[in-house]
Amino acid sequence: MIRVEAISKQFVGIQALKQVSFEVGANEVVGFLGPNGAGKTTLMRMLSGFLTPDEGSIEVAGFDAIMNAWEVKRRMGYLPEHCPLYPEMRVDEFLTYRAAIKGVLGRRVRDRLQMVKMQCGLEQVGHRIIGQLSKGYRQRIGLADALIHEPELLILDEPTVGLDPHQIRQVRSLIKGLAKQHTVLLSTHIMQEVEAVCERVLVIRSGEVVAADTVDNFRKDASLDRSVIMEVQCEAVAFQSLSESVAWIGIARMDALADGWLRLELNLEEGYLAEDVFAWAAEMKLVLRLLQTIESTLEEAFVAAMDEKTGS
Repeated sequence: MIRVEAISKQFVGIQALKQVSFEVGANEVVGFLGPNGAGKTTLMRMLSGFLTPDEGSIEVAGFDAIMNAWEVKRRMGYLPEHCPLYPEMRVDEFLTYRAAIKGVLGRRVRDRLQMVKMQCGLEQVGHRIIGQLSKGYRQRIGLADALIHEPELLILDEPTVGLDPHQIRQVRSLIKGLAKQHTVLLSTHIMQEVEAVCERVLVIRSGEVVAADTVDNFRKDASLDRSVIMEVQCEAVAFQSLSESVAWIGIARMDALADGWLRLELNLEEGYLAEDVFAWAAEMKLVLRLLQTIESTLEEAFVAAMDEKTGS
């Protein structure tokens, strides 16, 4: 659905994007992560046709985003962080107006209006003035606007910003449901949001892509298998003595359990894995009932990707 190859963009001496490349498949929901100033907004504006790259190419739904910008825009719905609405218009009036601008004509306008109102939970407020509605409803109207012309691709920039927890749940559920018929690129700072709705993540920092993988693989790569939980049948003093003879094992935490069992959190030196712990325990004739790697949270993985890039 999206193919970006080696695009770069510079603004008055500031390198906003540098040789960015990635692909997004049809009907995927991809989380777009990065700190403020990383280049996310610049990239989304390029995908939506508002900016052109200095070099490189962008292809959306098989069309060159520069040479065939109108075709790309017809196939794309864009919800910016601060959704521009006409507060004096009624919901149905606004969506009908937006449908006409986007080339939805005739009886299809009425059909699409009813469909997006149902999708976005706006059936009961069609007659209401937009400026009198809550932030949550206004966000839904913006999403309905992005959907009115049946785009193949949705680009959503911070779609739950400013919403209360109940509204956030509703919007996340809606985004998940949209993936059945649309490709979704979701830009957000909220890690729980990515974990809740996204299959893959694209991480950008200082204008460069530093990670592009599934959510699970991104977390696993960050953990590097260097922290493990182990339950072993052994006295605490005896285990501590055994572990002190192995330089690559560090005890982060030790808890005594019933029946002579210990639960340990171990930190391993780089290059060592849970398999090495198992081999060492077997050599020491220790009885194990649990050995598992501690995986990073998405937030920890994101911070690790940022730190790795800065060298901290």
